Amino acid sequence: MAHLLHIDSSIQGERSVSRRLTARAAAAWQAAHPGGTVTYRDLGADPLPHVDTAGGQAGVVPPEQHTPEQAAAWARTVAVVNEVKAADTVLLGLPLYNFGAPSSVKTWVDHLIARGLSVDPETSAGLLGGREFVVLASRGGGYGDGTPREGWDHAQQWLPHGVALTGLEPRFITAELTLAPVRPALAEFIPLAEESLAAAERAIDELWVPARV
Repeated sequence: MAHLLHIDSSIQGERSVSRRLTARAAAAWQAAHPGGTVTYRDLGADPLPHVDTAGGQAGVVPPEQHTPEQAAAWARTVAVVNEVKAADTVLLGLPLYNFGAPSSVKTWVDHLIARGLSVDPETSAGLLGGREFVVLASRGGGYGDGTPREGWDHAQQWLPHGVALTGLEPRFITAELTLAPVRPALAEFIPLAEESLAAAERAIDELWVPARV
């Protein structure tokens, strides 16, 4: 039975464009996979603890020697990795905050990289490859080629490298200029924002459409 892991990270609640996109994608996935199951994690409302000293040591100390703090940290890491292992498809909502990924997403990645769980301890090969990883990204401004802030989206630049050790390979669908409708200074870009959002929605709708023969 197909299984989906649906992850949100926005702190904007109902105003969030990335949540709107992941919800659309999750609905499309479920329509294409009748009977499929879904696990949902909300990093915006319930973020993982940052990896602290106990968490960092837990990965290099044998489990039977873990302190209570290390055991608790390792259990969180195991849970995060197992959620991905159980999924055929992972959906991640990735808003751009201060030109980077939300700290909650960075923390999720930090938990996800664990030798023996997501990385082979002998070969360093990633153990999470072979599954679909779709990232629904949103950014308030314009960061495309030729714009004044081209290259300032460090979230989309970072994530493929951040998860590379695990074997995951993200596919991005991005809506930009999402602040145009609510920021008077960006009002002239509303048509471009609408076009970008519509393109992202079309790309989502085509993700699991059966191939025509």
